[in-house]
Amino acid sequence: MRKKIVAGNWKMNKTLADGIELAKTVNRQVEENSVIVVLCTPFIHLSEVNKVITKDSLFLGAQNCSSEASGAFTGEVSAQMIRSTGADYVIIGHSERRSYYHEVDSLLNKKVKLALENDLIPIFCCGEILKERQAGNHIQVVKTQIKNGLFDLPVEDFIKVVIAYEPVWAIGTGVNATAEQAQEMHKIIRDLIADRYGNQIADNTSILYGGSCKPSNAKELFTNPDVDGGLIGGASLTSSDFMGIVNAFTEI
Repeated sequence: MRKKIVAGNWKMNKTLADGIELAKTVNRQVEENSVIVVLCTPFIHLSEVNKVITKDSLFLGAQNCSSEASGAFTGEVSAQMIRSTGADYVIIGHSERRSYYHEVDSLLNKKVKLALENDLIPIFCCGEILKERQAGNHIQVVKTQIKNGLFDLPVEDFIKVVIAYEPVWAIGTGVNATAEQAQEMHKIIRDLIADRYGNQIADNTSILYGGSCKPSNAKELFTNPDVDGGLIGGASLTSSDFMGIVNAFTEI
């Protein structure tokens, strides 16, 4: 049975003190249930936020990692360093990393492997931009990202990966993807995994929705059979919004 996951991506927000307070509040409010909650904080927050996590269903994650194991790479943070803070998850290939920092599939594939080597669970992001969807290329774009980023992994590694689908055209643009559009792409991704690794592996792979998810639409999104949770951006910065999304699972 695949895991239900809600991961909050704080991006470049929150001072260390503010981040600790938010984490404390989420830690108090998280219930011990079947939903896994992950706080993906800025690098400088990781060790301190880890100290306030006491709930078994609450985990710590980073937003990125280096494609190199160690060495003279000023400003980079390795998977091994992230793991040493107590983190269990790391986001890889977020649309902002692909767009702003021109991270390509081959680079992301290296990051995934380093994360796995260091016992981190990759949250691997994929998704299309507006012109790709308008051109009708969105399905092929997402399939190519997944194939290039993940499909050379042996099955024993692939089963550790979480996938997050980001309809980039619906993030912060005022244009929302419908629950039907989310389900359609999640099903396409699951079928693609089944073709490569078999139905059992596909059925047990968690696929998160990384669009504009908020308390008002979370239940509608999570009700879809192939949507296993969310990778939450702006709504993860306030405990009320974030927990409203987490608690949407209890209403299904």
